[in-house]
Amino acid sequence: MTTPGAPLRDRHARPRTRGRRAAVLSAALLSLVPFLAGLTATPDPVKAAACAVSVQTADLAVPLPRSARALAAGGPLRIVAIGSSSTAGAGASKAEHSYPARLAEHLGARYPGLALTVLNKGANGETGPDMLKRFRRDVLDEAPDLVIWQVAANTVLRGDDPDAAEQVIRSGVRTLKDAGLDVVLMDLQYAPAMLAKPRHEEMEERIARVAAEEGVGLFHRYAVMRQWVETRQAAMGDLVGPDGIHQNDFGYDCVARTLAASLHDAFSLRTAATVTARP
Repeated sequence: MTTPGAPLRDRHARPRTRGRRAAVLSAALLSLVPFLAGLTATPDPVKAAACAVSVQTADLAVPLPRSARALAAGGPLRIVAIGSSSTAGAGASKAEHSYPARLAEHLGARYPGLALTVLNKGANGETGPDMLKRFRRDVLDEAPDLVIWQVAANTVLRGDDPDAAEQVIRSGVRTLKDAGLDVVLMDLQYAPAMLAKPRHEEMEERIARVAAEEGVGLFHRYAVMRQWVETRQAAMGDLVGPDGIHQNDFGYDCVARTLAASLHDAFSLRTAATVTARP
């Protein structure tokens, strides 16, 4: 409420402040445009804006040559997503809203007409050793071009030994590489229950070390989700369900949108001359 007799400039001071704040916010969002522009072929403007993230945060850091050869040959492209409950889709309203299902949708928009398969091999409650036991049946026998391995969340939540977990991840990555498959690791989710665990940052470092030393991709889910929250594009409650650990429909979709763009960039890292045909 304006005090009677106040100078006219004071009455209009608040609108000018809002204008300056809007300008600052617009500038901040513009810094995310390079990656936002590639989120999907025809993005929903509202959802895509909330899922914007810097190119550096989303970069997988390695090429994916087998997948690139599949694309160069016109397909098919087969992807296996293996992991625990956040791959299976716990917290989603239905299976169609799990991240692998949404990834298939967003990749399909990028590559219309491509014979694309994304298999969801998530299993609730599993840790790395459980997944390794399933590698033959659920991964290798499916003959994928690319494996996305979400791992170590339950290791942190249960307080298991991170050193042992790192050894398991390294062993699994080598098994996949020996089979000639492209590999992308997916790290922890940025969620209240995970942040409450004292060794989550150590596990993040160990996953990153395996990816770097073994020369495989790493999708920085933790950093991506943290950036959304810290830049106030989305609140934690927009991304994570009431259990404090599993993503909800919107959170899974944002992860899938970003991962689809990251994969697209990684597929493009090889020149046409080196990916003209399958082996």
